[in-house]
This record gives sequence, C-alpha cells and structure tokens, in this order.
Amino acid sequence: MQKEPEILAPAGSPECVLSAVRNGADAVYLGTKAFNARRGAENFSDAELQKAIEYCRARGVKVHVVLNTLVRDDELPLAFDVIRHVCALGADVLILQDVGLFALARECAPSLLRHASTQMSVQTAAGLELLKKLGYSRAVLPRELTKEEIKALRKSTDMELEVFVHGALCMCVSGQCYMSAMLGSRSGNRGLCAQPCRLPFSAGEPGRHDLSLKDLSLIEHLEELSKIGIDSFKIEGRMKRPEYVAAAVKSAKEALGGKTGTETQEKLRAVFSRSGFTDGYFENARGPLMFGTRRKEDVVSASAKVLSSLKNLYSKETPRVPVSFFLTVLEGEELSLSARSGNKTVFVSSSCAPEKALNAPTSEERLKEWLSKCGSTPFYPQEIEIELDGGLSVPASAVNALRREALEKLEEALKAVKPHSFTETDFKIPSHAAREKKTFHLVLSSGEQIPQNLENVENLYFPHEIEEKYVESVENKGITLGVSVPRLLCGAQEKTERLLLRAKNLGITAALCGTLDAVAIAQKCGLEVHLGFSMNVFNSLSVLEFERMGVKSITLSPELTLAQCAAIGGDVQRGIVAYGRLPLMLTRNCPVKNAKSCAECRGKSVLTDRMGVSFPVMCHGSYQEILNSRPIYMGDRTEEIKNVDFMSFLFTREKAKSVDAVLDAYRKGKKAKGDFTRGLCYRGVE
Repeated sequence: MQKEPEILAPAGSPECVLSAVRNGADAVYLGTKAFNARRGAENFSDAELQKAIEYCRARGVKVHVVLNTLVRDDELPLAFDVIRHVCALGADVLILQDVGLFALARECAPSLLRHASTQMSVQTAAGLELLKKLGYSRAVLPRELTKEEIKALRKSTDMELEVFVHGALCMCVSGQCYMSAMLGSRSGNRGLCAQPCRLPFSAGEPGRHDLSLKDLSLIEHLEELSKIGIDSFKIEGRMKRPEYVAAAVKSAKEALGGKTGTETQEKLRAVFSRSGFTDGYFENARGPLMFGTRRKEDVVSASAKVLSSLKNLYSKETPRVPVSFFLTVLEGEELSLSARSGNKTVFVSSSCAPEKALNAPTSEERLKEWLSKCGSTPFYPQEIEIELDGGLSVPASAVNALRREALEKLEEALKAVKPHSFTETDFKIPSHAAREKKTFHLVLSSGEQIPQNLENVENLYFPHEIEEKYVESVENKGITLGVSVPRLLCGAQEKTERLLLRAKNLGITAALCGTLDAVAIAQKCGLEVHLGFSMNVFNSLSVLEFERMGVKSITLSPELTLAQCAAIGGDVQRGIVAYGRLPLMLTRNCPVKNAKSCAECRGKSVLTDRMGVSFPVMCHGSYQEILNSRPIYMGDRTEEIKNVDFMSFLFTREKAKSVDAVLDAYRKGKKAKGDFTRGLCYRGVE
C-alpha cells in the first residue's frame, strides 16, 4: 500500500513552525543563522532550533535542517559545528547542496538522513543513481520538469523524490544562476540572491520583465502527483509570512483530500502571487503565459481581513497526536491513569481515592467524557479503557487533573532528544602543488572556432554534437579532446548517451561535466570526467570527494577569488575561468519568445536591462544560456593566478580569428581590447 505523501512546509521563523504544524504539515524545513539558501529569512538561533525540534517531535512532525549553500574552506569548522548541533538535537534530515559538506556529513553523522537539494540540479535517472550511490536518501527535483519526466524518474529509482508544489519560480535552473553574484556579489549559491531577474530585462521594447516568472502552483495536481508516487510535496517560502504558510499547507491538505477551488486556495492566491500562478513546466506548456510580476493588485489583495482570517488558522493548538488512556478506579485505591502515544507511555496517580456513591455512582461513560476533553493540547483521544468498581463516586476535578498531568508528562516524553551519533574530525587536507606552467583548456561552442595556434592547449572541448571533420583536424596533436555535456538534460539522457558514444567512436576521450547528471552519464559511457565551472566546487572537501570519484580535472567555482582558489587543497588538477562571457542563467523557458519568434531571433538575440546593458542569449534548442554582458579577461594578470594548473577559456560567439587573438594575448600578457570584467576574481561573493 502506497504511503500518504508528506507535506513539507517552509519555516523561516518560529511563528512559521506553529503555522505549518497547526495546519497539518508532516514536516518542516528550516535553517540556522548560517549556511542556508534563505539567509535573508529570520532563521533560527541554536536555542530556537532546539525549541522548534522539540515542538515538532512532540507532534509527530519531522524537521529538515537546510545546509544548502556552498561553503568556503575557512567556514568548514563552523559548518561542522552546525552538523554537530543538529545531531545533538536529533533533527531528522540535512538538506545539502555542497558536495564537500555532504561528504563531511556522511562521515561524521552517518545516521542523519541526507537529502540532495534542488540546488544540485539533478534531472536524470543516471544522476539519481549516482546520488543514491553517494549516500543520499532523497532528491529534490528541479521545478522545470514536466509531468511525464517526473513519472519517468519515479519509475527509474526507489530513491525518495521530492517535488516543489507551490511558491516562487526562478527563471534559472536552481544551482546554475550566477547573475546576482556577477552583478552585485550576492550569490544565490550562498543564500543571498538579490533577485535581479525581477527587475526589467527586455527582449523587445524597454521596460518588459522577460526574466520574471509567475509563482508555481501544482496544488490542483497533488492527487495526480500522489498517484505517480512522489514522496514529498514541498512548499517554497521561508521568506514568507506565517499567514502564507498556513494558507499553503491547508490548501495542500485540502487538495490531497480531493478538494480544489476552495476558499483557502483563493486566500492563498490573495496573500501572495505574481500575476497569478503557473503550472507551465508540469503541463509542458512553456511560453509567455508563464511570465508575471508582482503587481499593485497582487499586493493589495493581501488585505488585513484576509491576513486576519489566515492568522486564525494557527492561533490555537491543533489536536494531531493520538493518545490512548487507561484509567483505574478501584475501591480503596488511589486513582491512576496511563497515557500512551506511539512508543511512549506515562503514568500518573492521585491521592484522591474514590468514595462510595451516596446517590448515582460515576459511570464509565462519564469518565470517558472527562478524559476525552484534551483541550488546548496537541492530543486527541484514540482509545480509552477504564477499570471501574461499581458504586463509586469520582469527582470530575480529580480526573481532569490526572488527564492534564498525564498529557503534560507525555508531551515532555515525546520531546525527548534522540541524538544521532557524531564523529569528530581534524580537517587534515593535503595542500596542492600546481604545475610550474599553466596550460589552456578551451571550451568551444562550435567546431569552426578551432584556433590555428594550439600552443599550450592541453584540453579542447567541442559541443557534444560535434562533426567528425573538426575532431580529425585536431587529432594526433597531443591534446586531450573532449565534449561538453549539456547542463540541462531533462528527458534527454538516452539521446545524450548516444551522442557521447558517437563522440567516443570519433576519438573523443573526455567529457566536460557541469552537473552530476553529466558526470554519471560520462562515466557510463567510459569517458574521462572533467568538471566545468557550474559544478560549483567551492572548497577542498569537494575536491577530495571528486578525487575519490575519479575526476581528472576541476574548474573551480567562478564565485571564488583568486586567493581562495589558490588555497584549495587536494591533488587533482584544477583551474579557473580566465576568459569568456560567463553564462549567468540556464533556462528552460526562452525569455526571447516573449518578444519574437525563433525565426526572428535566429539564436542571436539579447536581453537589455533597465540601464541599457545587453546580455546575449545563446540558444541550444531545448534550453538557453543568458551570457554576461562582458567577457572575463585576465590575460594581463596571469601572474596573479596562483596554485592552479590551467586556465579555462569559454568561447561563445567569437570567430576563430578572435579565438586566436585571445590566446595570443594570454601567451604574451597583453592588456584587453574593448569592454571586459575581472569577474569575481578579486571581489568574490558574500
């Protein structure tokens, strides 16, 4: 028999915990004051976290603690302390993005369940298989998947799967966005996204919002998702108020019960939306109708009356924990009561003994009535048994006092800490000794970009659909030839495998992988694995974990400074993005189609922001990449790039002549020509 899916609610504050639990959430997810993807939320101090876990545990609600951001080397001891504290409090789950932090949790807290955040961008059966092999028990799927793709993933694995069913919808695939970081050093991968995509970005006339999607809502599809076999329905919103949490959880409960179009669901729309909601990805109906902004009417719809009515949904305790009572009323003995819930049983007694009844004796029905009044507690009576001698009189006050005392003791017993085992570590990380001379790794978007001068080129990556003639032109020149595996692979695993095997037959030996999906598929096809910038390798523990997986080289995160890159340890070869227009967004819903057709675009469109700055849009057919307005250029600063083995060059729209010119400039240390940026090499991210 299929179990009922979990409703997983956001809790950005202690009040939101009350709101979620009292409206029927099966689990809540929340963050500490550090290392979570909503650092702008109120979040939880150590003491608040303990209270939240105790409150939830007493009510049979699980607590998922998010550590779903990238962590620098200097932050690892603090992250370790957070994991230790979470273990001591007995939380149920850690939600993780950082591969190094995951490896740390797996080693030091093996009994604590580990879920793969949607920030890990895993979209394929191969990716899920790799997650399971690494030790994850659940994956949070990307929001961009269609119904059929979700079904296929469900059939491919016995791993638990979690799906977002309501809340904000980012334009970019989670974990693949660098726009906020590049434009203002506020990293979405570090929980501080400034949401620049909600500002005007136009593919046509100025003033349009072609990067702003409506909020997601799959509330009306919950029964369908339940039949598919999804284990957890996740509601986004740790930055939202408790009234929103109340409406979202209650709406989900109603929908699972077969009720849609309810008053609560209308209030949910009123309390927060962006021009309404969308199910476009789920229904495979991508296009302009999915876009929307936060309009004046959306704001004013959340009236004081609506908020007040929603506040009433969590103002009082909700009975959700079953309790069984056994009351003993025997002549000449004190009253005694046991209360049991789950595997916890408590016993209480009263000095008050029953007396012979002068008139009507106290009946069993009356005693059950008194015990049933659990009042403002989390309990409701499931079973009541009474051992009663006849002809006795028992005061209601005595039974009520016993019931109150028993329920108080039972709640305390249910709160009891169940700590996870924890192993200390000393963070011994081997330092890295880079090669004396840095080589070039070229990432081409077309075979026509192959440069004439291949001096110092060590690795050259073609698109994965590369033609044979281009491979043949570079063979036998001592260069490792590879293909770039697409970062968006929704529903495309089989096709990608065929193309990689074809490339292998052409003489390709390596694959540049930007996601764990790509890693899994490349390994399956027998290709060397080299990690691209979008793997978000941010610390030494991640390097060590990927070394263990057999990775040959790593391009470190472009959100690290040069100094931070230089300090990262481990043996595997590593490099940085030293040149190119960094892809700021990876999107499955083309923003350009809001203003023009594919025939009009021809893959050469741009988005223009409110300042008139243009951002090229690279079309890959089934997905798009929004490039930075300027290329990173470090040709005149190569001596400042310390302790790395190679420099990675991302060539997007450059012609072969320009590719040669760029490489020549780097060989000779020339200053840049034209507009450029140093990226985050010096300023880094918060």
